[in-house]
Amino acid sequence: MSLVFPRDLDAWQSWQVAQHRVRHLKGRVVGNLRPPPSEWSLASNHASPQVVVSMDTANPSALGSLIAPLHHVGDLPVAVVAPFPLDDVVAGLGLDVTPVSPGRVDGLVEGARCLVTAGQYLPVGVATERAAQRYGRLVLMVQHGALTPYAPPLPPDSTVLAWSEADGEFWRSGRNDVRVETVGSQLLWDAGDGAVAAPDPTAGDLTYLGQGHAAELPRRRLVQAALDLCRTSGATYRPHPSERDKVSRLTHAAYRRAGIVVDGSLPLNQLTGPVVSVFSTGVLEAAAQGRAAWVDFPDAPAWLSEFWERYGMSRFGGEPTPAPTRPALAPARRIAGMLHEVAGR
Repeated sequence: MSLVFPRDLDAWQSWQVAQHRVRHLKGRVVGNLRPPPSEWSLASNHASPQVVVSMDTANPSALGSLIAPLHHVGDLPVAVVAPFPLDDVVAGLGLDVTPVSPGRVDGLVEGARCLVTAGQYLPVGVATERAAQRYGRLVLMVQHGALTPYAPPLPPDSTVLAWSEADGEFWRSGRNDVRVETVGSQLLWDAGDGAVAAPDPTAGDLTYLGQGHAAELPRRRLVQAALDLCRTSGATYRPHPSERDKVSRLTHAAYRRAGIVVDGSLPLNQLTGPVVSVFSTGVLEAAAQGRAAWVDFPDAPAWLSEFWERYGMSRFGGEPTPAPTRPALAPARRIAGMLHEVAGR
């Protein structure tokens, strides 16, 4: 199995819009009323950085993929570009944070040796990847989440830093212009830090990790799957942080009327009991922490069954998902070493 859109980014973006048409139309209306930001944020330690890091979000997976390696690069000239304030994101890195106009990003990438990014489909990722292609700069695409067939295609002539060899080959989807390096997942490495075998990993209240926002499966089926399992198992439903739209709020209200506890108050990494979900990376995080974790979805499509197999996820009712294989070297340190090699330092 491979990507549905292995090369065509425009086709992938059209698919994304079609899956969330109402949300997209609302976003366009609000966007038309709110002018785009005239300044982005730049964090750097040198006037001529050798490595440019492009980030459009600051969620835990993006921080682990893009920022964690910078804690191990020493005095390597680097720059981070984002559409949001970077002061807290780069705290402790010794980088100076200043505003930067989007137009200046082109010159930053031109003077660098490589671009490190996790995506080429949001504003900063689009601008920096286009500049990297224009000037022939190396693009390191860091995997920041579990991959479904609906993942966006990789940039031309890029190097993907994958969680596993299987993930790298899956994302490459037969392309001969993409190189794969297996580095592991810093997100899962951090989850496994200090993990100890619990006397009973299944002890505690079961939490269902919601994915009502997911575009890969019909929403009605996601809603029904969560409703059925929470009813039969007594699990608490934890909404995904993206479940903030009106349909999601109405769904949560319906769950409560059905007697299901809906609670998203705790961050994912602070949950202590067993979890179940459809295909959330949180299943792997829990397994890495030594907690019981499963997946469940009635009449799963072939791609979802393949996804579960690729990540070693166990079906609900059986033995819990085993902890992911831990590489010998922390992924962030491995990536930092690669950046030194690229910069010739």
